[in-house]
Amino acid sequence: MKQEITRRELLGGSAATAAGCLLSRARISQAAVSRPAQVSVARCRTYGSELVPTMEKMFDQIGGLGRLVKGKTVAVKVNFIGNPWRRLDTALTEDTFWTHPRVIGAVVHLLGKAGANRIRVVEGGMSTAESLEEFMLSAGWEPRYILNAAPRVEFENTNFLGYGKKYSRLKVPFGGWIFPAYDLNHSYEDCDVFFSVAKLKEHMTTGFTLSMKNIYGITPTTVYGDGAGADEPSLRPHGGRSLFHGAKRKPPKSAPQEIDLSLPRDGGFRIPRITVECCAARPIDLAIIDGIHTVTGGEVPRFKTDASYVPGMPRNMLPVKPGVLIAGTTCVAADAVGMAVMGFDPLADRGTEPFVKISGLPRETSDNTLRLGEEVGLGFRDLRKNEVVGDPISEVAFDFKAVRERLRREGATF
Repeated sequence: MKQEITRRELLGGSAATAAGCLLSRARISQAAVSRPAQVSVARCRTYGSELVPTMEKMFDQIGGLGRLVKGKTVAVKVNFIGNPWRRLDTALTEDTFWTHPRVIGAVVHLLGKAGANRIRVVEGGMSTAESLEEFMLSAGWEPRYILNAAPRVEFENTNFLGYGKKYSRLKVPFGGWIFPAYDLNHSYEDCDVFFSVAKLKEHMTTGFTLSMKNIYGITPTTVYGDGAGADEPSLRPHGGRSLFHGAKRKPPKSAPQEIDLSLPRDGGFRIPRITVECCAARPIDLAIIDGIHTVTGGEVPRFKTDASYVPGMPRNMLPVKPGVLIAGTTCVAADAVGMAVMGFDPLADRGTEPFVKISGLPRETSDNTLRLGEEVGLGFRDLRKNEVVGDPISEVAFDFKAVRERLRREGATF
């Protein structure tokens, strides 16, 4: 991000068998009924002067921000996955894995313009208790340009207790598959409206990561991380969430425990369900997806020092520029449009792209997060059941699979 930027510029197997009986175990409420959504799609090729007017038009197309945020406290969950130094070659984090600061700034500016009373930008900084401002500075960003984009803007690192006095326990309204409730930073309870501002990406476990998978990151690693305490949350965040990926440990005794330890323990079964549980416990009021610049092949690059690295792994990750923005009134519908833009079928499931293991890559076979979300009432994944406005999907589509396969054919390696 340029230091001289101005405020104006900002502007299949056992898992599948188990899944068949899980809906009854999850005790889904009869009131949980998926609802049609409005989703806006827009061509936006740069993070420059076209960004703010494009986003403002998109929000107007789906009912406007004022009805949601006027006089309200709004939490904006962004995506800062991994550490600032984890780059793909020389590509900037915001052009590959992170929500771009100009998108965050544009959202904040438009929230202020729509009358939001307070805006809190939230994310769990990886393995650190430092402020989000420090985290951004370490990536070469200037956080004051986001802070100054609207009145009463603040940041909070939600990967630990933060500025709160205690963790907020948010229950999964349908009972849950894996956990019945989650202990979270207070910011996710102390807001009237909640936005997910995600990146358009693939994912090695869940196939894709859009607005719903972004919410997986609301879980603090002081409670659900590798360094969490046995009895109480740790004071500082440390490590990743292997507890979720493979159930290699339990959360502290002070937190809600797993419902059924007999369920499959693989990430392709657990992560989609935990993601949906989080989205149900802390519902998304507006889903926004940054697909202007992003990356193919996964959510973060795999290095030879990573446990998930496979020797001779083909390099299927490449910075790309789809040049698209998506905004939707339900997370399932917004992500369904995102999948379609990426060249995937939102109605696909385990065993088909993008929910299938790829030879030579650390990619798992996974259930479709959207199907699970639809089943508990978070929206429709069938595009015909939603109102999709703006630019036609066919005109903004970018084939992620084709880029990945071309790279593999060329034999590029780490």
